[in-house]
Amino acid sequence: MARRSRLILSHFIGERKRYVANRIIDETADRLATNPLFVSDGLMLYTIALLKRFSHLVEFPRTGKRGRPRAPIMVQDPDLKYAQVVKHRKEGRLDKVDRRIIFGDDIDPRDISTSLIERQNLTFRQDNNRISRKTIGFSKIKKGLDNQMMLYFTYFNFCRPHWSLKHRNARGNWERFTPARDQGLTDHNWTLRELLTFPFHKNIN
Repeated sequence: MARRSRLILSHFIGERKRYVANRIIDETADRLATNPLFVSDGLMLYTIALLKRFSHLVEFPRTGKRGRPRAPIMVQDPDLKYAQVVKHRKEGRLDKVDRRIIFGDDIDPRDISTSLIERQNLTFRQDNNRISRKTIGFSKIKKGLDNQMMLYFTYFNFCRPHWSLKHRNARGNWERFTPARDQGLTDHNWTLRELLTFPFHKNIN
């Protein structure tokens, strides 16, 4: 999720494994014009995925001396910024929160937070019975759940105005924008009819 606009950039249905983290990072990076500050929980898989995506191979010239040449190494991009929010619990209660800077400099500690996405996950569970906890409305097929979540996230991005995304319109009145409109992807809040009748198949390369 893009923090400022609340735009959902990518999602994946699956376990917390390396290939999932790689896909999330790759899809997110492909949809960004610049490298932002990435923030996640303390799962090490995101660190590996970010290094895999935002690094380049450096090879060393041969010295002409005897012996094995120096092996090439992967060096992270200088503009990569990544931080983690690690929560420590004691006897089932939150005891301490650590904010760790993994990559990058000049990162404001106030920007290291996962509270928005955590609250958004709660909203998703409240809105969508398929991902609610202890529900009988679950999906039996993974593909069906993935398709339903894609439809829900598209509706969230393009049709549902967000309470915090308020702008003045041409008449000087405050108007709530959708995440996609706030990000400049569209010039108006879509209706559900627009979403369901959009010729998506004609826009696939």
